[in-house]
Amino acid sequence: MKTILAADIGGTNSRFAHFETDLESTLALVDTLWLPTDEADSFAQLLEQLRSSDFSLPADEADIAVIAVAGPVEQASYSAPPYIDWDIDLASQAVANTFKKAILINDFVAQAYASRSPVGQSARSILPGEILSNGTIGVIGAGTALGKAILVPLSSGEFLALPSEGGHGYFPFVSQRELAFQQFYREKSGQNHITGNLVVSGRGLRYLHWFLSGEDLAPEEVTRRLSGTSETLAWAARFYGRVCRDFALAVLARGGLYIAGGVAARTPEMLTHENFSKEFLDSPTMGYVLSRMPVFLMDDQDSGLWGAAFHGQQLLRKG
Repeated sequence: MKTILAADIGGTNSRFAHFETDLESTLALVDTLWLPTDEADSFAQLLEQLRSSDFSLPADEADIAVIAVAGPVEQASYSAPPYIDWDIDLASQAVANTFKKAILINDFVAQAYASRSPVGQSARSILPGEILSNGTIGVIGAGTALGKAILVPLSSGEFLALPSEGGHGYFPFVSQRELAFQQFYREKSGQNHITGNLVVSGRGLRYLHWFLSGEDLAPEEVTRRLSGTSETLAWAARFYGRVCRDFALAVLARGGLYIAGGVAARTPEMLTHENFSKEFLDSPTMGYVLSRMPVFLMDDQDSGLWGAAFHGQQLLRKG
């Protein structure tokens, strides 16, 4: 058996997992550990916290380490994540000797690979459709920000995940009241560029609820108050349906669209609300295509770890 150290370094939490694999079909989760990202002053210090914990797999004993991070990745070894105060450089002196073999990937590249792992196979069906075995798979989800990635099936039977930073694109507001919300968001936040990252993330819920109700509450409190009759939930469902529709069309996700990330996992009512499906299918030209695209929710909070491990398994097969 080979061992894989999987990591998912997010803006709020850094998750680590110990996996074992026979390099064929078996991929087994042995242990997990979550550490608060902002309690480390550097990636090296985060690894030191991992080393001093009771985690079952020492980093230097893993056959491969696959580290996912919420940000763009250069040369599979460097990232300066936009929502973390430090960078990750696997080639730096402080880190280079920590692993036998290591690779850095975008966090939604990991989520894309997760769609082929056990957590993807058990994903919750949100909208029905027809999966094409050779179709492109889209993966999207909001947490601290809005992540996107594309998964392409290869003739070898393996999969190639392609990163995206589409969450930094402007969010499309389409009515006068929505444009009023955009202006409200600008004034209250001081942000001029109102992107998908800012609208369908946790912080977006804060500003959306503030605009609709006059109450400025923490995202966690807004989430607790969401109900079937909540205007905030109705707007959030419509906005989530919109970003999912636009991404599904952009990548032509005939292999399915998978939703991951903390916001939807904590509030699945956002996806089962009628506004989500209504907005997702709302296209005068491509409605029939969208109606054939199945939509799933990966609500396992460790899905990024499973995806990193799945990719590690593919890499170990190649030697």
